[in-house]
Amino acid sequence: MPVAAVAGRGGGGGAGMVLGGGAAAAAVAAAGGADDAVVLQVAAAEGEETVVTVNCPDEAGLGCDLCRTILEFGLRITRGDVSTDGHWCFVVFWVVPRSTSIKIRWASLKNRLVSMCPSSYSMPFYPDITQPGPSKYYLLKLLSADRKGLLHDVTHILSDLELIIHRVKVSTTPDGRVVDLFFITDGMELLHTKERQEETCSTLIATLGPSISCEILSAEGFRQGFSSLPPKISEELFRVELADIDSEIYSSSLSAELKKMQTATINFDNFLSPAHTLIQIICADQKGLIYDILRTMKDCNIQIFYGRFRSDKKGSVNNGCREIDLFVKQADGKKVVDPEKQDVLRSRLRSEMLHPLRVMIVNRGPDTELLVANPVELSGKGRPRVFYDATLALKALGICIFSAEIGRQAASERQWEVYRFLLDDSKEFPLANSLTNRNRVVDRVRKTLMGCYN
Repeated sequence: MPVAAVAGRGGGGGAGMVLGGGAAAAAVAAAGGADDAVVLQVAAAEGEETVVTVNCPDEAGLGCDLCRTILEFGLRITRGDVSTDGHWCFVVFWVVPRSTSIKIRWASLKNRLVSMCPSSYSMPFYPDITQPGPSKYYLLKLLSADRKGLLHDVTHILSDLELIIHRVKVSTTPDGRVVDLFFITDGMELLHTKERQEETCSTLIATLGPSISCEILSAEGFRQGFSSLPPKISEELFRVELADIDSEIYSSSLSAELKKMQTATINFDNFLSPAHTLIQIICADQKGLIYDILRTMKDCNIQIFYGRFRSDKKGSVNNGCREIDLFVKQADGKKVVDPEKQDVLRSRLRSEMLHPLRVMIVNRGPDTELLVANPVELSGKGRPRVFYDATLALKALGICIFSAEIGRQAASERQWEVYRFLLDDSKEFPLANSLTNRNRVVDRVRKTLMGCYN
């Protein structure tokens, strides 16, 4: 739907969600009508797009939650088209797996998306939609011989099984054995059953070898741990805001690929639509971009009523960039007219889009520690697949992880999820006295997190 056609729709009220119009309705019709809250048209061949259609009551932040789940399943949103009247929404995402090594359980994805559809409305024709309760935590204990890449291999298996890691403690014993403690939840909500536990342990043993010892226990009373970084390191890790992104010192430490990602154009238009503010964004594509935009809007209490996400075609002026059109209102139902409010929202969007993760290497006593941090949503939810990507990057470099922890820390007036990896300093890849190798680690981890390799 052209932007002008969307702008012509002046009405709508209530708590809005996301994007644009006719294509959504057409996709619903092509998918078989509105008999299901979620319809998947799975791609017929590798490389083709799968179409995800959500047709359900709307609620504030639903678009962000849908995108987080899609990102969690290892999928990339190539384009999106969604509309809402504040009460009911049509959402269409075209998605592809980020890697051929990722096994997508399409039926499970559909079930997860259906469970997210609001049920506060009277819907006799949607009897199966129920709001999920709080997930139960479990402790997965693994004992195995140490080797390079082991932590990522375990993380990969857990991800394929839809087991979500909330905290991990990894330690290596003097005799070369590794003790892994994963505090997890089950996306399928079945880990309390003997069958699901046996499936998890048997998959780990079959993939990693019979020497693996596996045990799953209930983790009643589990609470997300809090990280406690030294004040100087904490200040350095969390201080990098927009001004630092544009600085010469910060820019010089980025590779060419990452420098390309550090650009974005964000414009506000209050003339095209009589009822909505149009926010137009042009920026480089990167992993989790749509999620970052929608979580920022959700946290800033900006309601999105219409819009569209698309990627530029090869050969165009903005090759490799994303173009996003969002028709929005403030929580009070008014347009975003105040220039100061526009500047605050523009600054927040730029910061969250261009620098959603923090990566640095520090000394921890005689050892070398990798720190990765990402902001936590106001709802308390963290970013998906950060641990997966960080361990993937370290495996690619051949670096062993001596220990790893996930915790949370309050800084810069918000909560952060902090991943701490104590790295093995080997002769093949020395880190203690090699600034070059340290920069290689930071660059590789950043690139992987931003989707340059997957």
